[in-house]
Amino acid sequence: MLIERIEESGKGKIKVYLDDGRFFAVYRKEVRGRNLEPGAELTEGELGDIYSTILAPRARKRAMHLLEQMDRTEAQLREKLRQNGYPEDIVEDAVAYVEKFHYIDDRRYALNYIRYRSENQSRRQLSLKLSAKGVSRDIIEEALMEECGQEDETPKILGWLKKKHYDPASASLKDRQKIYQFLLRKGFRSDDILRVLS
Repeated sequence: MLIERIEESGKGKIKVYLDDGRFFAVYRKEVRGRNLEPGAELTEGELGDIYSTILAPRARKRAMHLLEQMDRTEAQLREKLRQNGYPEDIVEDAVAYVEKFHYIDDRRYALNYIRYRSENQSRRQLSLKLSAKGVSRDIIEEALMEECGQEDETPKILGWLKKKHYDPASASLKDRQKIYQFLLRKGFRSDDILRVLS
């Protein structure tokens, strides 16, 4: 295969694009050391060597560093590695590596997320936020059941009413509609809100 083009990627990295659509990012000294230049031929063996000796160890180290900074979901880790210019098979290798040591665990992430945010967020809001972070629906439901059970969300709604200084005795129809809309946006179910408001 041929090297189609090479371009600066920032922080001393160079992106090398191949004619078959694949690409990888290496440092300038590695480009010079391996004579990687536009139009040069790169064999599968040479590419495999770059992947195994440079990219795979670097991606594994990067994945460990990213997880050291903060807990992430598998989807978040994959996205970060892709943003760092790692090819898909290298991303897969790095994710498998950290999974092997249980450094990444979507179930644990979901349980912790729910545990620390369930006091003032509705089940629906927690579910939507975890889903946006790439956690699967099954894991979310299991974690919600484990952490919250079939809990009544009335105390959370009452907490928001207190926080918003809502007094049902003196509230106008407009105030009532406003707080109803606010609680809906927070993810509480309509019938729960109406029950508490009345």
